[in-house]
Amino acid sequence: MDMHKQPLLGMTLPELQQVVKNLGMPAFTAKQIASWLYVKRVTTIDEMTNLSLKHRGFLKDIYEVGAEPPVDAMRSVDGTVKYLYRAGDAHYVEAVYIPDEDRATLCVSSQVGCKMNCKFCMTGKQGFTANLTAHQIINQINSLPERDKLTNVVMMGMGEPLDNLDEVLKALEIMTAPYGYAWSPKRVTLSSVGLRKGLKRFVEESECHLAISLHSPIPHQRRDLMPAEKAFSITEIVDLLRNYDFSKQRRLSFEYIVFKGVNDSLLYAKELLKLLRGMDCRINLIRFHAIPGVELQGADMETMTALRDYLTSHGLFTTIRASRGEDIYAACGMLSTAKQEENNPELI
Repeated sequence: MDMHKQPLLGMTLPELQQVVKNLGMPAFTAKQIASWLYVKRVTTIDEMTNLSLKHRGFLKDIYEVGAEPPVDAMRSVDGTVKYLYRAGDAHYVEAVYIPDEDRATLCVSSQVGCKMNCKFCMTGKQGFTANLTAHQIINQINSLPERDKLTNVVMMGMGEPLDNLDEVLKALEIMTAPYGYAWSPKRVTLSSVGLRKGLKRFVEESECHLAISLHSPIPHQRRDLMPAEKAFSITEIVDLLRNYDFSKQRRLSFEYIVFKGVNDSLLYAKELLKLLRGMDCRINLIRFHAIPGVELQGADMETMTALRDYLTSHGLFTTIRASRGEDIYAACGMLSTAKQEENNPELI
């Protein structure tokens, strides 16, 4: 990618309208450019053949499409593929493609590293490096080799999406707007630890599904697992979300990693029922994947099944999420590019 040129990929229609206005091009060309980028998925400005040569020349002086293929891929025995994308100078992010019978999901990153430092997550151990731009977020989808098979996108990769909300909202707009990919917002889920300011904005400015990382219904224990609890507690998050309607198309779920001997007894199930009483929501139980330097262990399947059955029988719809890509460090909480950034000067 030319470091001196700005990428068009990742621009919203209002931003493209500003581009053509600044270049003295007719207003209608913004929609044409959006169609070339998001519907026809060109990789060069020269392919935008319904723009005049002169206008293409104007664009090429300052801009490029900015489609960047992944620089590496790792394949799991279960068909999951972890892709490595360049994210600016000497940084990388991972995106995970998960095929599953009639669905294919892409787990997309929003930051290089993460500030949240959750105890059970490798991305948090990497520390925070940079926010991704809307271009770098959309490029993970646009340049995915299996792009045509995608049915769903989850903003559950590296980083905390609400900590980079302006760029994430732009990317979500491109995914769901008629000028962009025109996907139903029901195809997109954003996962967050719950940041006060960002959470309210996301719920009000987007119609995509929401998944909150819960992991313990007991505040002091959640604080030990997730430092973000100090700033905005799970009880405050739930109180805020009670003001919104999740009973129709939009889904609210709570992610719950089950740790052996930590949060896996029926005592916790009862606290979950108390915390979420009367809400239209579901719980996703997730198996913990051991990571270096962390003494936590995952609960066995028998314990998880008992937890699921108890919650479901008490009216809280609960599922156990199938674990994918563990052998290539692509499962929940296992994404990290710290090693690649240290060890791969030749990739840069």
